[in-house]
Amino acid sequence: MKTSAPDPVVAALAALKVGLHLATAGLYGFFIDELYFLACGQHLAWGYIDFPPLTAFQAWLTRALFGDSPWSIRLFPSLWGGALVLTTAALARELGGGRFARGLAALTALAAPAFLAFATYLNMNVVEPVLVTALAWLVARMIRTGDTRLWLAFGAIAGVGLLNKHTMLLFGFALVAGLLLTPARRLLASRWLLAGGVVAFLLFLPNLLWMIRNHFPHLEHLAVVKANGRDADLSFARFWALEVKLLNPAALPVWLAGLAALLLGKEFSRFRALGLAWLVSLAVLLPTSGSHKTYYLAPAYPLLLAAGAVAIERWSEAGRARLVRPALAGAVALAGALAAPTVVPLLPPETFLRYCEVTGLSQPRLENRATNALPQFFADRFGWPEMVAAVSKAWHALPPAERERTGIFGNDFGQSGAVDFFGPRFGLPPSIGGHLANWTWGPRGYTGESLLVLGDRREVLEGKFESVTPVGEVGHPYAMRQEHFTIYLCRGPKGWKDLASIWPRLRKLG
Repeated sequence: MKTSAPDPVVAALAALKVGLHLATAGLYGFFIDELYFLACGQHLAWGYIDFPPLTAFQAWLTRALFGDSPWSIRLFPSLWGGALVLTTAALARELGGGRFARGLAALTALAAPAFLAFATYLNMNVVEPVLVTALAWLVARMIRTGDTRLWLAFGAIAGVGLLNKHTMLLFGFALVAGLLLTPARRLLASRWLLAGGVVAFLLFLPNLLWMIRNHFPHLEHLAVVKANGRDADLSFARFWALEVKLLNPAALPVWLAGLAALLLGKEFSRFRALGLAWLVSLAVLLPTSGSHKTYYLAPAYPLLLAAGAVAIERWSEAGRARLVRPALAGAVALAGALAAPTVVPLLPPETFLRYCEVTGLSQPRLENRATNALPQFFADRFGWPEMVAAVSKAWHALPPAERERTGIFGNDFGQSGAVDFFGPRFGLPPSIGGHLANWTWGPRGYTGESLLVLGDRREVLEGKFESVTPVGEVGHPYAMRQEHFTIYLCRGPKGWKDLASIWPRLRKLG
């Protein structure tokens, strides 16, 4: 089988995906995680408390190349979204799919609400499905051709994937385990596998050394998040209901057909390792964090979508069964279009709320955080410039001598990230904070004798400072509840010498 450039339909769908996200990049503000990653991009390192370095590097690179506009910050996520459409279609081709299969695979990757959501902001989750699908393509190609030199490419992609998100270790392991459980295990008896493993290890090594030096803080962070109950606890039935919703209900027959074909179909028997890899991923994620973060399994679905598209194409080759093709493609496209406004900032907030009321559609609730009118995935994009403007007003109202020694302390990474991103246009200094990576950057020379504190309670602050004075109010009507607070000017440490002396106690992992 010869590979070639993408089909015009596949290329058009990929372009549509990229164009959609770039066209909507500036409609809502920056997402809370996005502001955090942008701040981390100003402190490049081989690791951070809660994620590997690739996302921060992308944040630094896109700002260095294209500036600070929403279109710059969201360019890479948009391109990764388009790449997923292409890689899913490429996998369908490798599994023997014709034009319809490749188009359907591309369409399901485009129209899945989870993948639509991932591509709306700078994050790790938009990258991982592309890399996992590329690994599946390499495995399928090795099975088909016997060319074990592809293990080198497998190792390179897996290594980059580990620098993006550590769950790549699971998906890489699952694919190798799938091979081990089938006659395709012969591909493992190759020196190229060892070479690919060395490539992956060397790429991952800097982050591994960083984690060792810092005592694996990500594991501690995950334990704190679980203990705090931040993520929604889902029943088994609710988990699967959300999986269907996030992958597009109309695409359910496609990925179920893919799973059945890979595990049971005679024509797919040589590719059975891919179906087993999905089962291994499910077996690991379902009883652990995957039952709370339903999208953790999302990177494994494109291989089922690709296989399902091929299986449906073969089943519908003749007779009336061919009528299924336009009906299924139309249903997937229609369901995706209806769901898109719930996960992509397509509509003004008031119109979005009316749309949800009329259609009965909504965003899935994945976290136990209090919202206001908008669901969390949209609400976390509102209020940041207004917050920084209020901070600027309070900071600039101080006498010049006091202003220079007054730090701005954020209690979550969104507050700190917003001050660091929007602050320079208001003449503000960089923030300080104890939340996740912000803590690792220290107090920046501030003593704590005078602080503007964001997002904390007065009674708590009065136990730490001699004087606590309200100097501003923050609260965008569409912002998350935790981003409605009073700004306090805190003076005179109570029971502690300076920030440096108590900084270890200010570390916040939740």
